[in-house]
Order: sequence, then structure tokens, then C-alpha cells
Amino acid sequence: MAVPGHDADRKAGMGKWEGYPPPLPPQAQHPAARETEREWVPWVVPIFVAANVAMFAVAMYANNCPAHAPRRAGGRCVAAGFLGRFAFQPLRQNPLLGPSSATLEKLGALVWDEVVHGGQGWRLFTCIWLHAGVVHLLANMLSLVLVGLRLEQQFGFARVGVIYLASGVGGSVLSSLFVRDNISVGASGALFGLLGAMLSELFTNWTIYTNKAAALVTLLLVIAINLAIGMLPHVDNFAHIGGFLTGFLLGFVLLMRPHYAWSQRYVLPSSVKDAGRKYLPYQWALLAVAAVLAVLGLTIGMAMVFKGVNGNEHCQWCHYLSCVPTAKWSCGK
Repeated sequence: MAVPGHDADRKAGMGKWEGYPPPLPPQAQHPAARETEREWVPWVVPIFVAANVAMFAVAMYANNCPAHAPRRAGGRCVAAGFLGRFAFQPLRQNPLLGPSSATLEKLGALVWDEVVHGGQGWRLFTCIWLHAGVVHLLANMLSLVLVGLRLEQQFGFARVGVIYLASGVGGSVLSSLFVRDNISVGASGALFGLLGAMLSELFTNWTIYTNKAAALVTLLLVIAINLAIGMLPHVDNFAHIGGFLTGFLLGFVLLMRPHYAWSQRYVLPSSVKDAGRKYLPYQWALLAVAAVLAVLGLTIGMAMVFKGVNGNEHCQWCHYLSCVPTAKWSCGK
């Protein structure tokens, strides 16, 4: 979601994916067989949610629409009598009920010129904690709770936290390569990273799923719908794609789980093939390839960003990935 005239990402709900990933089958015959079923108490995702909400409050406090309204054209501040200095910008400036683009830029929004020529690479990270408005914030935080809590319960805070943060930066890197004239804010790149990790986790842990086709089709449908929404105007779909690719690769590296035969080794006959191996060869192969691609991708991408490379010059059609013009709207800059 974006402040009009700017390319702040406005990813709405990521799609509810309840019960993902499913628990392994019950293994009551041997206590050690339950080691793969451990559930973590989620705390990093709630902290991320609290941090995003806190940053939005800071942005609204710094914005102080009533104090700047006389110098800003476009109408009256929204709910100024009730919210005071936390009042929202006029709807003509920001229909998402949030601060001005100038405030977002001041607090760390992703601005290509500042990153490349101003030496402010930290914006690649800070932009993922800012949101264009209440609507933008609520949509992203609801998605984070629905997707992130379940993943953290299954894989722990460290792995999910790394995927979230790295995917956010990965989304900012790809956005910086293709978006130059607008600012971008939001956690959508990081959220897409979690979706990407869910997809790769399904592939690398294929043997433990009983209804593989349904799980794969449902997840692909959720991802496709959200990427399609990202092609609307004022949506930074490059951040979504960059975050998704980063999370997809990191999922192979960080979310690998023991295969079915090993997890059932105490209840299956000893003659079962690969029951003594915790991980299968294809899982190690995917981990190795994904790790190399993730490191190379982020390293090369950052190098290109700080060199000022314009991705649009090397890919004439890539701009359609972020916005497709129609008779009802133009993509503009």
C-alpha cells in the first residue's frame, strides 16, 4: 500500500494457511521418536508485530499533521480533534490513513537516490519497519501473525527471524534495482519471504506430507494471487519478488527436517530403506545449491545497487512485473 505518487508496497493479506506445516504422525511407542515433533513457543513474531506497530506510532508522532497542515495543501488532517498530533494526513494525500511521504522518507523509507548517492544503505533495512498507513499496517501484521506464528512454532525463533529479516533486505535490494523515482515502505517483502520459505520447506520435506498435491496447489494459489495483486499501481512488486526468492532459497537451508522413515525408525521395521539416515541426499543437495545461490544473489544484488545499476536497462519488460497498465489506470513512474 502506498502514499499516492509513491511506490510504497501495499501487500494485503498473504492468505490464511492454517495448520502449516502439519505435525508428524503420532509416535507414542518410543519417547525419542517425538524429538522431531517439538513445538516452540513463538515470541519473535510477536516482537516483530510490536516493533512495526511502535514504528507506526513514532511515524505519526513525528508527522504531527495539525502542526504542518497550514503549510501542506490538500485538505484537513483526519481525526485531528480526536488524535491530536497523531492525526492522519488528508485523504487526498494518503488515503491509507497514515503519515506523509516526507515523514516516511525522513524515518528511513527506501529511496534509491539516498541509498546510492547518499551512502544510506541502512534504508534497505529500515524501510521494512515502516508502513504507509493503518490499512497497510493491519493487512501486513495480520498476515505476519497467520503465517509467522505457525512457522515459528514448528521451526523456532532463530530460523524464522533470519528468514524474515533477510527476505526483507532481499526485497529492498531488488526494489532498488528497478524502482528509482518513488519511495517504498512495508514488511511485504519479508512476508513474501515467509511464503517462499513455506514453499521450499514443502519441497525439501516432501516425504513427511500425506496430502502433497493439495498442500502444493493451495500454497501456489496463495502465492500467485498475491503476486498478481502486486501488479496494481503504487505497489512495489519487486520487493515482493525479491523477498519471495530470498525466503525460498533460505527455506531449503534453514527449514530442512528429518525425512519420514527416520522419524518413524522406532516403529518401522529395521529393514526399511534409509531409516538410519536423518536427512536424504536430495535434501543436502538442495541445501548446498540454495545456500550458494542465496549468498551470491544477495552479494551481487547489493553490489549492483551501490554501483547504481539500473535493472530496467538490462530487462526491458521487467517493469510489467510490478505494474501492468490497463484502460482504467496507468502505471506512471
